[in-house]
Amino acid sequence: MAFSLSFVYIFNIVITIIMSHFGQFHARTNLNVLSFGAKPNGVVDSAKAFSDAWSTACGVEDSVVINVPRGRYLVGGQVRFEGESCKSREIILRIDGTLIGPQDYKLLGKEENWFSFSGVHNVTVLGGSFDAKGSSLWSCKANGYNCPEGATTMRFMDSYNVRIKGVVSLNSQLFHIAINRCRNIKIEDVQIIAPADSPNTDGIHIQLSTNIEVRNASIKTGDDCISIGPGTKNLNVDGITCGPGHGISIGSLAKDIKEEGVENVTVKKAVFVRTDNGLRIKSWPRHSNGFVERVRFLGAIMVNVSYPILIDQNYCPGDSSCPSQESGIKINDVIYSGIMGTSATKVAIKMDCSERFPCTKIRMQAINLTYYGDTAKTSCTNVSGKQLGLVLPNGCF
Repeated sequence: MAFSLSFVYIFNIVITIIMSHFGQFHARTNLNVLSFGAKPNGVVDSAKAFSDAWSTACGVEDSVVINVPRGRYLVGGQVRFEGESCKSREIILRIDGTLIGPQDYKLLGKEENWFSFSGVHNVTVLGGSFDAKGSSLWSCKANGYNCPEGATTMRFMDSYNVRIKGVVSLNSQLFHIAINRCRNIKIEDVQIIAPADSPNTDGIHIQLSTNIEVRNASIKTGDDCISIGPGTKNLNVDGITCGPGHGISIGSLAKDIKEEGVENVTVKKAVFVRTDNGLRIKSWPRHSNGFVERVRFLGAIMVNVSYPILIDQNYCPGDSSCPSQESGIKINDVIYSGIMGTSATKVAIKMDCSERFPCTKIRMQAINLTYYGDTAKTSCTNVSGKQLGLVLPNGCF
């Protein structure tokens, strides 16, 4: 009997402790940007309201939801979300409305970023549309005027445990989403939309970051759908539809002599529709200590893609002031498997590798690419590897 009472007593204490921790973990504070002066009329600048809501959220030790109700919110300049002094266990920025940039492109164009997240952790950006209204800046650049560089719509820097889900990014002035010096980032169910002629509007740019996931994204833009920069490690891209755009690119690399490598990258189930490139690795023809290693391109459909499979170690857009060196980037252990569809050019597989550092351990299997119903071609320089099973067109190995 005494044992039973002791057991019940201890059991009740344990349950109380668990429920107490469970309650703390799920405690949640709700904030509304309207309470901080945001106006959903698309006319009054709500940038300060977003900043004030974030500052208040950071002062709360529990989990916090910042709600952005339906409506159109003018955000006329850069909004900084700083995380270094945040006490919050978790912050969810739930956006049910549309955030719009100013009509005057100079107001936003002079900034580096529109929404800047720096040093944040355990943050989720859930839903919402970001319309940067970049077309007026693109027109300025097309006409050769003295134009600002433009702002990246959403940039995360020095952050970890971040989730970006259900976001729509429209007409960014520059990059749509950029990930710099981050770890444990998940980007899923996003839509990125910009015209084919919009300059430097990369969909998702990643560099100096590790443990990144990009899943179920539809990207239509004027530059790379996904660009993978130096220092990217453990990247998983799954279920991407790209087009228009320049494809999924590792690089460009060799911008600097001292440069971190790219390793452990997997791209699965990608669809490319009338893009300039499909699966591309590119580096400038100059010395560098960078490298590309352990890359897996698994399962891709090409629909009239100009260069479905491309390694370009003599990358120099415009061919003006090009370096005249050999690329120092070492490319090793790359697998292309399950890639099929149509090429818009006769050469469906092109590997232009460095003479000094040839591409090594390139493996191709289950490849079937055609050119307008006819046989396509390969063009391979300074590359070694092997092919398994059906590989059309063949000829590299």
